[in-house]
This record gives sequence, structure tokens and C-alpha cells, in this order.
Amino acid sequence: MRIVFMGTPEFAVPALAALDEAGHTLVAAYTQPPRPAGRGKKLQPSPVQREAEIRHIPVRCPASLKSAEVQAEFAELEPDIAVVAAYGLILPQAVLDIPKHGCLNIHASLLPEWRGAAPIQRAILAGDAVTGITIMQMEAGLDTGPMLATARTPVEDKTAGELTAELAEIGAQLMVGTLIDLPALHAVPQDDMRASHAAKIDKAEARIDWSRDAEAIERQARAFAPFPGAWFTLGGERIKVLAADVVAREGKPGTALDDELTIACGYAALRPTRIQRAGKPAMDAADFLRGRAVPAGTVVE
Repeated sequence: MRIVFMGTPEFAVPALAALDEAGHTLVAAYTQPPRPAGRGKKLQPSPVQREAEIRHIPVRCPASLKSAEVQAEFAELEPDIAVVAAYGLILPQAVLDIPKHGCLNIHASLLPEWRGAAPIQRAILAGDAVTGITIMQMEAGLDTGPMLATARTPVEDKTAGELTAELAEIGAQLMVGTLIDLPALHAVPQDDMRASHAAKIDKAEARIDWSRDAEAIERQARAFAPFPGAWFTLGGERIKVLAADVVAREGKPGTALDDELTIACGYAALRPTRIQRAGKPAMDAADFLRGRAVPAGTVVE
């Protein structure tokens, strides 16, 4: 097939690679424009742009798809299909109508659950036992289109980073298989009554509230690892919790119960096992405690 690929972050890279290696003709890769990053704030291409350039796939980085000129350039590619994975721009109806077989989206949830921008983080925060990938025929609504294929995977104790990498690989292979079987597939409408919304993550959600249950805070740590990182302050210093264990102990919320950084919550307690200090690399909590004692009775915020 003649495919236009549309994606931006690392999550989309395995799908781009898999489609290219499956022998399809990638006529263009659409991705978000380069953004300032790093200490020097130099413009950095997206992960999809870097992969496309390695594979000699033409790259286009429009800031929007709304203009008639951009839409005409898209149409000139004469795509059989567009494959979309975390692109980050809205596709107007005029663009959705151009490919012969429409636009297919690789969405990181079992639709209609967790429609929206942050399905992986929301699934972890909610304590879902299972999540997955849905291949969806795109339409004007937000992740509302009919479904062509799904694949499931357990959430277990995975972080958002780990689950994102796993789902990216699952989505890539599922999309390759979907294109092979496309003539025989029948799209299934979503049940809107079962829909839930995966709102974009607000950085304010990352601050730990020690009055909450330890299990909820542990899920918060996994959902926001590696970014933005669930955090608390210790002596005025911000500490991110990247991994933690729930401990069956009680005490005043926000108070260290021992010298191992076991912190009382609204119910039970949380013992961070992997942390990150501001401006520093991630480290095991045990290594942190060897250099900085946190005695029982210490109050964190």
C-alpha cells in the first residue's frame, strides 16, 4: 500500500519501522515540527522524524493541517491509507477523506475505554488490570471511530514508560496484521455508553497527597514514571518517586515511620524504592539514604 504515516513520539516509531519493513511504500511521514529541548534549547526533531530520515522516508512537519495548501499537498501523495499513532494534531474531515481506505489510528487503550490524550497513564491511575491497543477507523470525533482490531496486555506493576514501550510494539504488529487482513475485516462501532475520557495529564496531578491511600499513591508513581514524576518535598527539596512498595503500617500521613523512608499515608504506608532528586539522575532510595539520613518522625510534604 501507499501509506502516509502520521506520528510524533517514541510510541509511534515501532509502527513506522514495522510498516516500512513489511514492504509498504511510505510516501511521507507527517510529524510535529522540531521543538526546543535540552539545556541549549536547540530545535530537536521528533523521534518519528529521526527514524523516517534514517529510512529515507520524506518528512513533512506542518504546524497545522487546516490550510487548503497543506491539504492539497497531502492529496498529491495519493495515499491508499493513512496510519496515525500519537500524531498530536487534529485531522480535519478534508484530510480524513483523502486516503482511499481512510485513516487508521493506533490507540493505546481498549476502546471505548480511555478515549483521549493520556490513556496509558489513566489506566494505571484507575488500577485497571488489563489494557491494550485498538486499531480504529478515524472520524471527526475524539477516538470515537469504529474498531477493526484489538490486542490486550496485563497492566501488572508496570510504569507508564514500560507500558508505553510494550504497547508501541504490540500496536506496530497489530497494524501490520490489520493491513494484511483489511479486505476481510468488519469495523465494529464503539459502545458510547461504556466510554471514559483520558484527559491530558496536568502537572499539578503529580504532587503526592499523603492523605490518600498508599495503593493509590503507588499507582500515581507508576503512572507518572518517567514523566512528569510523582513528587514530594523533603527539607524544601523536590523528590520524585519513580517506584515504590506499599507497606502495611500506619501513622500520621506524611510522616516517616522508620529510617528506610517508609512514609505513612491515609491508609497503609509507602516506601519509595527508586527516586530522583531535582537535576540529578534517578537512583535507588537505599543509595540516597546512605548519603542523607531521614530518621523516623521526619515530616515530608
